[in-house]
Amino acid sequence: MTVSQTSERGHLRHLISLADLPRAEIERIIERASTYLTPTGQPPSHDATLRGRTVANLFFEPSTRTRASFELAAKRLSADVLNLDVSMSSRAKGETVLDTIYTLQAMQIDVFVVRDASTGVPARIAEHVAPHVCVLNAGESEVSHPTQGLLDVMTIQRHKGDVGALRVAIVGDIRHSRVARSAAEALTKLGVGELRLVGPTELLPEQTIANARVYTDLADGIADADVVMALRIQKERFAQLGDIPDPQEYYRRFGLSARALTHAKNDAIVMHPGPMNRGVEIDGSIADGPQSVIQEQVTNGLAVRMAVLALVHEHIAAETAQC
Repeated sequence: MTVSQTSERGHLRHLISLADLPRAEIERIIERASTYLTPTGQPPSHDATLRGRTVANLFFEPSTRTRASFELAAKRLSADVLNLDVSMSSRAKGETVLDTIYTLQAMQIDVFVVRDASTGVPARIAEHVAPHVCVLNAGESEVSHPTQGLLDVMTIQRHKGDVGALRVAIVGDIRHSRVARSAAEALTKLGVGELRLVGPTELLPEQTIANARVYTDLADGIADADVVMALRIQKERFAQLGDIPDPQEYYRRFGLSARALTHAKNDAIVMHPGPMNRGVEIDGSIADGPQSVIQEQVTNGLAVRMAVLALVHEHIAAETAQC
């Protein structure tokens, strides 16, 4: 299902996927996000952009980091925030997703932040909300996590500048990773120099990602890389890996250790979307080491979510002004 993510006036209305978002819009979000960053130790950025507006976080799939980040982002923009307790929600009692949305919309919700394990749910909601209401995808099945892709690109740019000259390697369970897909979409839109996907054959994407090179050997895949991103691997995946029966063997072959990282450039940055399995996809000394920008990803994620909320508010303000 394709949903127009921008309004006729050119405002960002929904954020469903980076695949259909113009490069200029990606750049605008990142530029706006940079204005919300403050020096370490200084109070975080606050303003009244969303005062009088209400943001509903509908996380039908468990999350800690993304949900906390969206909640803080909305509150720092002075919004009222509703966090739906999924275990007690009407959906758990058999009500449809759209019935839940219509009920909450009647309570004057302006922005729905949606995370769901099923494909197509954010887009379906966006098709049915009122003209002034916005929908933001906070993680959809295995296909999309747009704010994660934006924060990843923002982090890379702040350390390495123009991505057009960079080699970026994403390592791990690419096939089941919405993080990898959204990062790849954002990097491709911005003209990344070389995108590499590294992992066991069984965990590489079934369909080719445009302009990406595929590797099944870690040393080859991260050779001379400027950026190395490790992905979390879930325990149940090992049953699918014929010659990698356990986490220990996975770490030996695909874990980012100090030894493995010697194949990348000396000044390569290391990324991970979290949560991490230390000693499986990444060594603790690397996650906490000088090349790691993992905590900066978290900081930039909050700024990106503030930027997206502030930008969709321009659409809300324009629509409600007509009433």
